Amino acid sequence: MTTRLYYQDSFLYDFDAEIREVIESPRPALVLDRTAFYPTSGGQVFDTGWITSDPNVKLRVAEVADAENGRVVHYLEAPPKDLKPGTRVHGQIDATRRRDHMQQHSGQHVLSAAFIRLYNMPTVSFHMADDYCSIDLEAPALTKEQIESAERLANEIILENRAVDIRFVTRDEAAQLGLRKLPPAEHDELRLIDIRDFDLTACGGTHVSQTGQIASILLRKIEKVRQGWRVEFVAGQRAVATARRDFTTLTETAALFSAHLYDVPQQARKSLDEIRSLRKQREQSQEELASAQAAALLAETPEADGRKLVVRTFSDRDLNFVKLLAQKLTRLSPHAVAILATTSPQPSLVFAQSAGQPFDMGALMKETMTKLGGRGGGSKDMAQGGIPNADGIDAALKAVGATLAA
Repeated sequence: MTTRLYYQDSFLYDFDAEIREVIESPRPALVLDRTAFYPTSGGQVFDTGWITSDPNVKLRVAEVADAENGRVVHYLEAPPKDLKPGTRVHGQIDATRRRDHMQQHSGQHVLSAAFIRLYNMPTVSFHMADDYCSIDLEAPALTKEQIESAERLANEIILENRAVDIRFVTRDEAAQLGLRKLPPAEHDELRLIDIRDFDLTACGGTHVSQTGQIASILLRKIEKVRQGWRVEFVAGQRAVATARRDFTTLTETAALFSAHLYDVPQQARKSLDEIRSLRKQREQSQEELASAQAAALLAETPEADGRKLVVRTFSDRDLNFVKLLAQKLTRLSPHAVAILATTSPQPSLVFAQSAGQPFDMGALMKETMTKLGGRGGGSKDMAQGGIPNADGIDAALKAVGATLAA
């Protein structure tokens, strides 16, 4: 079993230990008799840092994990050369990463307690990622006003700089203390994180010693999930960095609109309305152009054997227009067979025929795709396919046209 030094002191960044086990595969790792490195657990991610045996041997700790029998495994970026059980080593925690994790995890305790106190919404899970954190609340609904109130209360507790104490009690004692959440019966002794007169909960993570060290909590967004509502947040320096990034993004966006920062939503809505209007106009124009072009193609195409065979390749029209043109051709005339293609932006083919014509466009498309190295298919009356490049399109359309005209 590894003695976990972070249980007593989350601000311990340097420690001495003895190697108990050297692991070579599948990943190089060390097991120590004692450690200040925190392994992934309880929603909090692992510490990183270094382990040194002498000034010339400094090993990067890339990941830390729990193992059986209470061991903590320190995975290394490189194999530990010339190290063996019994060797004395020095561990050094990445202090910046540890402080960030303490701010996020302690911030989560404060935020979860705020939702309990204000709205009796318990936290059912906690997740810490590299750039954000989230809690899942057991709640049927969550409003903007509730989010803002919980955020305000959490930051008030931070501003009051309340003490955050660590203590150890038996499970029976913990049951009498009114914990926010009593964990499953796995251990006889529980480690409690006590935010003075605000929150008391069992937790094995690393935490600040005063709420003021959290600095701030910023709630980012909410979304409905299976068990209730997910609240995304950041704390401490993450909150500062996130607020700075948001401000920079909004400032640059406002400059694009030549508007004030707070007018960006209104300008964005205005632009979206204009885009929708232009898209509608474009679609209408496409419809009119396809109808006119279909009528012109049918007028210039002579009828043979009871059908009008239209074979065309377009270099300035996309697949959507070619499909629309095929539909117009087959609807304007009961005798139309359209063998169409476009070379821009993605080489594609569209085969179509008026209802009642005898061919199988789907089968014909698959046969053509096999020759051109593409993929496609469809129904008896309409099919489409795409090919890697435009080489061979004209020859392929000419061959299909000759087959249909035979």
